[in-house]
Amino acid sequence: MTEHARTTPPGTDPAVSVVRPGQGEEIVLGTTVMRLLEDGATTGNRIGFAESVLAPHTPGPPQHRHAEHDEGFYVVSGTVRFTVGRDSHDAPAGTLVVVPPGAPHTFANVSDEPAVMLSTFTPGRYAQYFRDLGGMLAGGRPLTPEANITAMARYATRPATEFPRPPGVSG
Repeated sequence: MTEHARTTPPGTDPAVSVVRPGQGEEIVLGTTVMRLLEDGATTGNRIGFAESVLAPHTPGPPQHRHAEHDEGFYVVSGTVRFTVGRDSHDAPAGTLVVVPPGAPHTFANVSDEPAVMLSTFTPGRYAQYFRDLGGMLAGGRPLTPEANITAMARYATRPATEFPRPPGVSG
């Protein structure tokens, strides 16, 4: 996946991870293709990184809250609609959105063009959530709202059911 050593001998500098174009772990999540760049293995689970390409009119996950991790989104290209509670924000390329634990949120690409985001999650162990979803879909199981909520619960995440679903968001 990357060019780095998983362990560092005592008395030496820590290993550095380099993920080149076309490298990383690809996870297909419906109309979104995620490239997992760092799953926390290099960082002691302090941070994870992923690049996501959202096809036009890609609905996002149900609005949800994380209890144990921060999430960051940097829009590289296109426009992504972030919904936080009852407020929606169209985020064009160059926009950074940081979501602390407890904040309700979701996102979607409601435009006619693809959108690309770089995401961070701290701690990095949250990367396994995306692997779980990808494994469900690859195994032929549909990603129903119930299945997504069950997967979220394993990572201290729960739906924010008190908010209406914004247009373009599934579940």
